[in-house]
Amino acid sequence: MNNRLYNIFFHTHTISGIIISAILYVIFFAGSFAFFRDEIVNWERNHTTKANDDIELNFSKALEKIDTTYNLYGRDIELKKYYQEQQIGVYVGTSQDTISVKKANETAFFYIDTQQLNTISYEESYSLGEFLYRLHFLAQVPYPIGYYLSGFIALFFLFAIITGILIHWKKIISNFYVFRPLAKIKTLWSDAHTALGVVGIPFQFVYAVTGAFFMIKALLIAPSVLFLYNGDEAKFYEDLGYAHPHFEFAGHKLSKTPDIQKFTNKTKEMWPGFEIGEIHMFNYNDTNMHILISGHLPYKNKYNGVGEAIYKVSNGELVSKKDPTLKTTYLEAVKNIMYRIHYGDYGGYLLKIISFILGLITCFVIISGIMIWLVARDKKHISEQKRKFNYWLVTVYLAICLGMYPVTAFSFIAVKLIKVNMMLLYNIYFLSWLVVIVCFIIKKEHRFILKYSLLSGAVLGFLIPIVNGFMTSNWIWKTISNHQYQILFIDMFWLILSLVSIWIYIKLKRKAIV
Repeated sequence: MNNRLYNIFFHTHTISGIIISAILYVIFFAGSFAFFRDEIVNWERNHTTKANDDIELNFSKALEKIDTTYNLYGRDIELKKYYQEQQIGVYVGTSQDTISVKKANETAFFYIDTQQLNTISYEESYSLGEFLYRLHFLAQVPYPIGYYLSGFIALFFLFAIITGILIHWKKIISNFYVFRPLAKIKTLWSDAHTALGVVGIPFQFVYAVTGAFFMIKALLIAPSVLFLYNGDEAKFYEDLGYAHPHFEFAGHKLSKTPDIQKFTNKTKEMWPGFEIGEIHMFNYNDTNMHILISGHLPYKNKYNGVGEAIYKVSNGELVSKKDPTLKTTYLEAVKNIMYRIHYGDYGGYLLKIISFILGLITCFVIISGIMIWLVARDKKHISEQKRKFNYWLVTVYLAICLGMYPVTAFSFIAVKLIKVNMMLLYNIYFLSWLVVIVCFIIKKEHRFILKYSLLSGAVLGFLIPIVNGFMTSNWIWKTISNHQYQILFIDMFWLILSLVSIWIYIKLKRKAIV
C-alpha cells in the first residue's frame, strides 16, 4: 500500500472512530449485559424458568381468562415466547364478528404470567434486563431515530474495522504479540488497541454486520419493494416468510371450545424435542378456525431446525407443515443465522460469557482509540486552545462511557429496593448517569474517572447480592440448594466482576494515563 492510500485509510479510520466512539461504547456496553437479559429479568422478578424456548401454559384457563376481557370469538390471537422468562406475549387482533362482539375493532398487546395467569401491560412488565437490551440499539431514543442511528453507527463501525485492518495489515501478526507497558503512553495505548482489536475482530465484524442489518434493513429493502414489487410491501414480506396466511371467517361458532393443548402435543409427537415458541390462532372459536404452531428443534440437535404446522381445528386436519428435520431453505437459513449469531443464545452460558468478555474488550478498544487520538494531538506545535478543547472532549467521552459501569450496578440495586415501571426505570438510570457524568466532567481528571468508575462500580457490585439476599432471602447458598441457577448466576456474576474491577483498580500505577 502506498503512502497516499495509507494516509487516507488512517485518517478515515481515526475520524470515523472518533465520531461514533461514545455511542458505540454505549451500544457495546449495554449489549454485553444484554447477553444475560433473561437472567437479569428472572433475577429481578425472583423467578426461575427452564432454559428453553418452549411455551408451557395452561391454554384453556389462560384463554378463558383473556376471553372475559376481550370476547375472543372471531379474533386472531398470537401467543409468543420472546425470551426465557415466566411471561409470554399475547396479541389480540380485531374480531371478524362485528355484530355480536363488543369493541370488535379493539386490539391489544400484553403479557400473561404462565404460572399465575395474571395479565401485565408492557409498561408494567418493563424490567432492567429489557432496558439494557433495548439500550444497546438506542430504543429509548424516539422511534425510528434511535433504530436508524444505531444501525448507521454499526455501519460506520464496520467501515472502521475494515480500514483498521488495512492500515495494520503488514504488521497485524507481529504487533499482536507486542505489548510495552513501560514505554511512553502513546505506545502503551497503541499496543493495547492493536492487540485487543485483533482479538475481537471476528466478534466485532459479526456484530457490525448483523447490527446494521437489523436496524436499517427497512431502508435497505425499500428499493426492492419499490422497484421489484411496485410498492406492494405485503407481498414482499410474504415472499420473505414474515407474513401469516389468511383464512376466511365462517361466522358460525364451534360446538365446543378448542383444545389448544391437543394440537401442541400432536406437533411435539410429530417432531420429538420440538420447542414451540409461537402459537397463532386464526378466527378463534369459529368453524373455520385454524391454528399455526411454530418453533424449532433444540440447537444442540440442529442449528437451523425451524418448523411449523397448521391445523384446521374443527376436524384436526394437518393443513400444511414445514418439517424442521429436513434441509432448511437458503432464505430461512440466512434469517435464522443472522438472529442466532447476534443474540448468541445457542451455546449456553459459556458462549454468553465469552461474548460478554469480547464485548468489554471492544469497549476497551474504543477507549484506547480515544486515548491514542488525544495523545497524538497533545503536541507543542498544536495551539493551547485546541489542546484544551481536545482534553475537554475526551473528558466528556470518558465520563459518558466509564460512568455506565457504576450507574448500571446502582440500577441493579434500585430495582430490588423499589418496584419500578418503564418511566421510573428511565428516570433512575438516566438521571443517575447524568449526575455521574457531571461529577466526572467537573473533576476533569482522566485517571480519576478511570479509577473511581472502577471502584464505585465494584463497591456497588458487591452490594447487589447482599441487597438481593435481604429483600428476597435468596442468599447465594439458598439459590444453590434450591437450584435457582438464573438468580445465582447474576449474584455470582456481579461478585466476580467486582473482584476483577478491584484487582484492576489496585494494579493501576501512579503513572498518568495521558
